[in-house]
Formats: sequence, C-alpha cells, structure tokens
Amino acid sequence: MLLRHAQLVPVGLPAPDEPVDLRVEAGRVTAVEGVLEPEPGEEVLDADGRWLIPGLWDAHVHLGQWARRSTRFDLTGTTSMPDALARVRAAVVAAPAGTALLVGGGYRPSGWPEPPSVGALDAATGPLPVVLVSGDAHAGWLNTAALARFGLPWRDEPVVEAEWFAAVPALLAAEDVQVGPGAYARALAEAAAKGVVGIVDYDFEPGFAAWPRRWAAVGVPLRIRASVYPADLDAALRAGVRTGDVLPGGADEPLVTMGSLKIISDGSLNTRTAYCVDPYPEGGHGVQNVPPDELRRLLATARANGLTVALHAIGDAAAADALDAFEATGARGTIEHAQLLPRGASARMAELGLVASVQPAHLLDDRGVTEAVWGVERASRSFPLRELVDAGVRLALGSDAPVAPLDPWLAMASAVYRGAPGEAPWHPEHSLTSAEALAASTGGRERVGIDSPADLVLLDADPLAGADPAESAATLRGMAVAATWVAGTMVHRAF
Repeated sequence: MLLRHAQLVPVGLPAPDEPVDLRVEAGRVTAVEGVLEPEPGEEVLDADGRWLIPGLWDAHVHLGQWARRSTRFDLTGTTSMPDALARVRAAVVAAPAGTALLVGGGYRPSGWPEPPSVGALDAATGPLPVVLVSGDAHAGWLNTAALARFGLPWRDEPVVEAEWFAAVPALLAAEDVQVGPGAYARALAEAAAKGVVGIVDYDFEPGFAAWPRRWAAVGVPLRIRASVYPADLDAALRAGVRTGDVLPGGADEPLVTMGSLKIISDGSLNTRTAYCVDPYPEGGHGVQNVPPDELRRLLATARANGLTVALHAIGDAAAADALDAFEATGARGTIEHAQLLPRGASARMAELGLVASVQPAHLLDDRGVTEAVWGVERASRSFPLRELVDAGVRLALGSDAPVAPLDPWLAMASAVYRGAPGEAPWHPEHSLTSAEALAASTGGRERVGIDSPADLVLLDADPLAGADPAESAATLRGMAVAATWVAGTMVHRAF
C-alpha cells in the first residue's frame, strides 16, 4: 500500500511539518518521503492531509465482559436501591420465556441512601436467577436463586472481592450460551473504529489458552496480549509461556502474545474495599485480597518463569505493599490503576522501572464520591497523573472496560481535562497535556517511521489541537477515525 499526503503527528519524537507519503510492505512501513511514486500493483490511498498516528492500545480491558454488555441490562445511573429494582423488575418482565439466567450491570451503590439487599432483590425477581455486576466489577448482587445456582452461601449483601472473582468464571460460562465469537468480533470492530490496534485482556480466564482458539473464530485481526491469574498460574507454567511469547493463532503475523500474571491485591473505591492506610468513615481499611507474603511469593514465581506482573492496587496501603513486593523480588511489570498512591510512591515506581497502567475515565465516576469516602486530602492525591509523569514513570492508558467504555479518546480527554464537558476540572494540577495523553496511548511507540509496524491510525483532525485543556479535551472527545490498519491490514475505514 502507498498512503499519500499524510500529516505525521509528533508522538514523543518530532515529525515533518508537511504531509508525506508512506509505503507499507509485509506489515511494516518501508519508506517515508515527501513524494513516493507508485509501484506496479500497489494499492494507493490518498489521506488528503489527514493526521497519522501510531495505532492505539487499550492497556486494561476485560474483553469478555465488555463483549457481553449488549446481553446485559443496564443499571448505570441508578441513584437508589428502589431505582435499581425498578429496572430489574422491568428486565424480568421483558425476559424471553425460558430464560435461565438474567444478568445486569453498572450499579454504583456508594451514594445510595441504603445498601443493596438480597431480600429486596428476591422480591423484585422471584425464582429467576439474577446477577447484577457492580459498576466497578468488584461485587455481584445476586438473588437467592443465583446464589444457589453458583454454590454461594446465602447472605443479604452483595458478594465482594475474592469470593466474587472466584465466581466470575462460572458466570461467564453460564452466559456463553448467549455470547459467542460474534460478540467478540463486534467489540473488536468497535475498538478498531476508535483507532485501537491492540488490547491487553485481563478477563477471568487462562487467556494464554483461550485466545489462540478464540482469535481464529473471531476473525478481527487486532493484536491481543493475553494474561493469566494466580488460579491458572500453574497451568501457564506447565505450558511454558513467558511474557512476549507468540501464542499460536493461525496468522502469519504474531498478533496474539503472552502478557502478564494479573493479581488483584485489593478492592475498589465504590465498593469501599480499596486497601487504605487511613480508615473509611464507617470503619475498616478495605480488603487485602492477597497478603504481603503471598504477594511476594507470586511475584518471585513470575520473575523466575519469565512473566511480568500486572498488579492491581487502588488504595495507598495496597500500592505500598505492591512496591515493596516488586522491590523485594526484582519482578517487572505494571501497577494497575495507581489511583491513590502513598507519598513518594511515584519516585519509587520510576526507580523500579514500573509502568503506571491507569484509566483516567474512572475519575468521571469517582470524583463525586472520593471526598465523601476518602476525604479531601486523599482526594487531592487521586489519579496523580502529573506527579507520575514528572517523576519519570511511563504511563499506559486504558479503560478497564466494561467499568468505563473501551474508548481511548475518552481516556485521553479525561486525562487532559479531568472532568466531563460543563464540569469544572477536578484537581487540574494533575492534568496531562494532549501530547502526553496521546503518547501514553500508543503502546510505547513514539513515531510512525521506517521499519515500524504498520499499525496506523488516520484521523480527521489534529489530536494535539486546542488552546487550553477544555478545548483539547473537546477535540479528543470528538475525534473521528478515518482508517485503522493492523500490520498493514485495514480493519476500519470511514473515508
């Protein structure tokens, strides 16, 4: 392919001031010049001065759950338990005859006047098993029939953290009768339309085994970085997979690769289980899903077997334990979320060579409850993106879909403005520039150049335009993607 008249966007490295021509052969960029002449049989596309960037990555996705969103009824925005139950009753009435399991998601009870109750859910659902996944994905509100179906002891409150995560694979398997390769294909096609060329998948499954089979069935050639959780670590070690290994996917290009050991060390803000130094207003410090000794054992095992570690840490106490474990074992990897860090943690992360894998769109939901739950001082330390960048920590932006939409432009806009349109920015001292947000979204690639992978995105507007953060964020939110290529194959076109 010869792509003509494309304006390169400087992502970390300078770019020519004028549009250039690019040649793509065998999945790589082989020439970048002011003018290139077409070769016999070469496809020629005219970018007409549009802006070209390296392909975007979403560094944190639960893709199976994101793909399933169209089969789940939505509880997003519910403001109380009665409000949520009204939607549940409507979903039960609308469920087709013979429905064996009804799943909804998106409720966030932190601001509700009363907490979710299993008894109240039973009254709204009757004998049909119903599972409601919280908006932060750290809790499941199950009625009595669903608790029995998944072998969970009865209680009158949602199932949270480790007990909930242990139940998720069975829930996903139960939904698989409704959701197959087509749902994954639609999700990946939607991602390609946003300019996404690669996804780091942290679904609750042995991804190293599941994705080689799934990729061939799905047929949308995006790059996938698979993962493994501690429950399947022994199987991964027996299989001998190491971070960066190409996993067999039936393609000439190595699109499916092995990623990290994923560990969820603490909870979340909205479920009030993030593990914190200072207590919550109602008492308690949150939940340690993995005690420090076990955390170090897992990291040491990962390092000894060639696996990087993706370590979920939202509370400041969890982040401190995570940094101690990385330092003690010499393991490499990412701090996932890094939402509330102890003082001095950014410098330690830089010294240890750790990446901060963060999801800026979460602050749109969390800003309203952070001060009430964590207090003013901790709110001022939440999502400390500027501190991390200034300390020299590399950022990798993502969505945590389905917790937030799989939309890199929303993530970038949230990092730049730290608020929704019309809202005042929340702690703007932690904002990024649009150039920094873009650089944190390209999987570490700083330029489109000779011999770089032909993972390319053509845009209808300059992503770095904007006189101030509000204008920059508006540009990013409204970005139209003209085309996306993965390894030289066009996976989306809108021009």
